[in-house]
Amino acid sequence: MDDRNLTFDKISNDLAHHIRINKGFLIWMGFLTVALLVCLYAYIIQLRSGLGVAGIRDYVSWGLYISNFVFFVAASLVGMLISGVLGLIGMKWVTPLTRFAETIAVAFAAVAGLVIVSDMGRPDRLAYVFLYGRFQSPILWDVTVVTTYFTLSLLLLFLPLIPDMALLYKKEKVIPAWLKPVYRILSLNWSNQPAQNKIIHRSIRILLILLIPAALSIHTVTSWLFAFTSRAGWDSSIFGPYFVTGAFVAGSAAVIIAMYFYRNNYKLRDYITDLHFNNMGKVLVLVSLVYLYFNINEFLVPGYKLKRGDAIHLYELLAGHHAFLFWTIQLGGLVIPCLLMLFRRFRRPLPLTLISVVVLIAAWFKRYIIVVPTQEHPFLPIQHVPHNFIHYSPTLTESLITIGPMILVLMIITLISKFFPVIPLYETAVEKGIENIHPD
Repeated sequence: MDDRNLTFDKISNDLAHHIRINKGFLIWMGFLTVALLVCLYAYIIQLRSGLGVAGIRDYVSWGLYISNFVFFVAASLVGMLISGVLGLIGMKWVTPLTRFAETIAVAFAAVAGLVIVSDMGRPDRLAYVFLYGRFQSPILWDVTVVTTYFTLSLLLLFLPLIPDMALLYKKEKVIPAWLKPVYRILSLNWSNQPAQNKIIHRSIRILLILLIPAALSIHTVTSWLFAFTSRAGWDSSIFGPYFVTGAFVAGSAAVIIAMYFYRNNYKLRDYITDLHFNNMGKVLVLVSLVYLYFNINEFLVPGYKLKRGDAIHLYELLAGHHAFLFWTIQLGGLVIPCLLMLFRRFRRPLPLTLISVVVLIAAWFKRYIIVVPTQEHPFLPIQHVPHNFIHYSPTLTESLITIGPMILVLMIITLISKFFPVIPLYETAVEKGIENIHPD
């Protein structure tokens, strides 16, 4: 794209032409709605009959639900990585990607709490966490940091949207007429005055600074829910950074997938270029290599000491019941993608997106490997119990309930990206050197 011939009208038309209700959107949302209703029916069955309809039992009391929760918290950290870390150090190339990252962060953080509810036999008692929560409980810490991180991410999504909505709601035929009153209210009378821009810029910077410790806390505290126990496989002092780096891998893969979808379906090739994919590929390689280091450390240290509990746990992972899934995740979802992405041709849009899909799927199953196997080997002897108490196997009802929050995340991301510009309009115009940007 030749920036010399670029005008604000062209940028606004390019970045807002998708803001409309079309047939494809209705079909997609209809499909998601029907699928979500099926999953809600499965949850109603569980709510009526109890958690016995799921595969979780006395020994494996955390199954797909908690694996899902850990994954959702992980994926939400990408907002901190893209906007917080890369944005604060002055990486200008991330500007078109910040709204992707914040949308993903808001969607996953918002639904993470609902995932926890799916694991509760008495969800009506959820309010007790807030009413009678004890400071000594990591559960209370987790609820607090998830809520805080969601609030910060939502504000970071909203504040850069204020100029965009003010610039668009008066433009003829750019956005639907029914959406213009919403834009007018949410734009908060922004008129590109220096004082207004100073407030927005300063507020965003403060939020970005606050977002970093909040994001580190959200997944560190989640890891402590495991590490504070004495179970083999969880009794580890590196679980905090181990979980955080794994979150960066999952979040980066999710952003790359979003980049590819929006670039092609919203016709944004001039704004999401091969350079962005190349740079995000490098970011994914970096965080994957750091995560690979923590994986090696996580298994090498207990393997060297080989206490009895650790020996049983490691055998099940490396050569036992969970070996196939373990090695598929480690090799297919981490080692091989790292090696491929070292070469530039695999950091092009299509190859990188396919790699990211594999990495994201492997990231979910990695949480399953963290949560389930260690519960199958309690310290107390297993005597005179049914076979399904010893080996965990998720049921259809449990699987549908697990899929439900994923569908809800897709619906939130779809709605945000369909009714608002997916690339910051005002920031893009400023970076392209366009002056006198004012609402009509």
